[in-house]
Amino acid sequence: PPQQSNVTSYGVLTVAVITLEAFPGMWINAFLVCVLCIAWVKKKTPNSNEKILLLLGCSRFWYLCFSWVYCSLSITYPSYLFVQPTFQLIVFFQAFFNCSNLWFSACLCVFYCIKIANFRNSFFIYVKVKTDRIVPWLLLASLLSALAVGIVAYDIAVTELSINRNSTGQGNFSNVSGKMDEIFFQIYFIYGFGFVTSFTAVISSALLLLFSLWRHKCKMQKNSMNSLSMDAHIKAMKSILSFFIMYSINFIFLILSLIPSTKEEKYVALLSLVFLYAFPGVHSLILIFSNPKLEKTLIRFLSCVKCKDCMR
Repeated sequence: PPQQSNVTSYGVLTVAVITLEAFPGMWINAFLVCVLCIAWVKKKTPNSNEKILLLLGCSRFWYLCFSWVYCSLSITYPSYLFVQPTFQLIVFFQAFFNCSNLWFSACLCVFYCIKIANFRNSFFIYVKVKTDRIVPWLLLASLLSALAVGIVAYDIAVTELSINRNSTGQGNFSNVSGKMDEIFFQIYFIYGFGFVTSFTAVISSALLLLFSLWRHKCKMQKNSMNSLSMDAHIKAMKSILSFFIMYSINFIFLILSLIPSTKEEKYVALLSLVFLYAFPGVHSLILIFSNPKLEKTLIRFLSCVKCKDCMR
C-alpha cells in the first residue's frame, strides 16, 4: 500500500508557493490561448505573431501543469510519483514543454527583430520578405527538437528509475527521491544546449533592434522629424529587453537549481523555484499588455467579472 505523507513545514511552504504561482500562470496562458483561438476561428488566417504566441501559451500552460504535479507529488506523496509509467511520462512532458517554451520564446524575439529592424543587407531583406513562410518551419523545428529532448529524458528516466528501484528496494521513497535529482541534472544538461542557443537568439535580437533604433533615431534627428517607426522600435525594445532581463535571471536560477550545494540551502532552492515558476506567467502577462487587442480583451473580461461580482 502507498506510504502516508510525511511533509515538513518547509515542504508545505514550497507546495503553497508553487501552487500560488503555477495556477495564476496557467490561467494567464489559458486566457492567451483562448483569445487567439477565438480570433483564429473568426478570421481563419492567423498571422505569424499569433501562431508563435498560440504555441508559446500552450507550451507554458502545460509546462506549469506538469511541473506543479511533479513538485507537489514529490513532496507530499512520492509513492504515487516514482512508479512506472507515471514518473517517465511526467519527465517526458515536463522536458518537452519546457524546451518548446524556450524555443518559441526565442522565435518570438527573432520575429520581432526581423519585422521591426531596418537593415539594407540583402540577406536580411530576403528573410524579412519571406518571414511568413519561414515562421512555420521554425516552429516545426522547435517542436521536433523539443520532442527529441523529451524522448531522451524519458529514456533516462526509465533507466534510472529501474536501477534505483532495484538498488534501494521497494518502499524506500526517500532514497529514490534523492537520486531523482541526478536524473534531472542529466536532463537539464541535455537541453542546456537548447537553452543557451535560445538565449543567444534573444541577445542577438535585442542588440540588433537596439542598433536599428539608434540608427533610426540619428536619421530622425538630422531630418527633425518624428516617425511611427520610432514608437514601434521603442515598444519592441521594451518587450524584448524586459524578456531579456527575465530570461537572464531565469537562466541564473536554473543554473543554481542544478548545483548540489545550493539544494542543501533550502531557502535558496525555494527562491529558485519561485522565479522559475513565476517566469512563464509574468512574461505572458507582459506580452498581453504589449498587444493592444489582447490588452483590451483582458480589461473587458476583468470588467465583466467585476460587474458580476458587484451584482451579487
